[in-house]
Amino acid sequence: MKSVLVIDDNSDIRENTAEILELAGYKTFTAENGKKGVEVAQKEKPDVIVCDIMMPELDGYGVLHLLRKNPDTEQIPFVFLTAKTERSDFRKGMEMGADDYITKPFEDIELLNAIEVRLKKASILDNKYSSSHQGLNQFIKDVKSSGLVSQLSDQYDVETFSKKQTLYQEGKRPRYLYYLTKGKVKGYKTHEDGKEYITDLFSDGDFIGYPALIEDKNYDDSAVVLEDADIIQIPKDDFLQMIYGDINIAIKFIRIITQNVKEKEERLLNLAYSSLRKRVAKALVDIQAKFNTTNTNKPLEISREDFAHYVGTATESLIRTLSDFKAEKLIEIKEGKISVVNIDKLKNLLY
Repeated sequence: MKSVLVIDDNSDIRENTAEILELAGYKTFTAENGKKGVEVAQKEKPDVIVCDIMMPELDGYGVLHLLRKNPDTEQIPFVFLTAKTERSDFRKGMEMGADDYITKPFEDIELLNAIEVRLKKASILDNKYSSSHQGLNQFIKDVKSSGLVSQLSDQYDVETFSKKQTLYQEGKRPRYLYYLTKGKVKGYKTHEDGKEYITDLFSDGDFIGYPALIEDKNYDDSAVVLEDADIIQIPKDDFLQMIYGDINIAIKFIRIITQNVKEKEERLLNLAYSSLRKRVAKALVDIQAKFNTTNTNKPLEISREDFAHYVGTATESLIRTLSDFKAEKLIEIKEGKISVVNIDKLKNLLY
């Protein structure tokens, strides 16, 4: 059960607020002044604190200052409950690290919504997201669905893109974040000699094109549809608002991005120094994870040419290696489609 600490010197407001929260299923603590509130917060470590500004002994600003200085309480979401509506008071509280304001008098639903949003934010920031595309995608979905960005539109039109249709091209300025609801897309670069290198593969539920948006630079690769796809185009400004509207969310996202970049560097090193067998095995594991998130036995639907571009080898070399893997019963090939039979051996291939 999540807990909320209510700090207010007005007994009617304090008890009324606590009663609303208890009826909504929260465990509540109360304090009649700022000094007592700090003591209760340090002892009980509530999940959210709702605090009045104007109080005797220690006002709300003082409470927030002391709690933010204490490592044990600095991350607790803090919501000011106040009758003061002057812009300077709001700005002062936000600059000190407050998460939200509720102005008295308030509706029950307004209070409960504010608490729910703060809890969702805390959950997102505490969650350990992987540095993979899946981790990044889940993080963005959580931020969008949490209600932290009320201005972000909840609905965008889904557009159908046909096979071989280009989403964006290397060197162009980004305009959208692409959300792939159904289908497959590849990101690729073209070498000066005309050879193609696949940088990424995307499937249902993936977000595409965010690095260029975040870094505010031209695309350093191109994206093209591998099979008919349904895609939502989220305008650049909406995406940036979603990520940078909250500094803690921005920091979390950047940390995940950093790990994702490291994974891409490791893949480049693998291409440069690993044997062809190990590169093909690693690619099979990667593509299995990207394309078969729900059914591990589903055959991999990717052309031999695209597969070779992902591995960084000639198509003929890839085919020979796949033939070897089939003979070793690591994969099955039926009607040209590849099914992974022993993913553990592929992950731990020695040579």
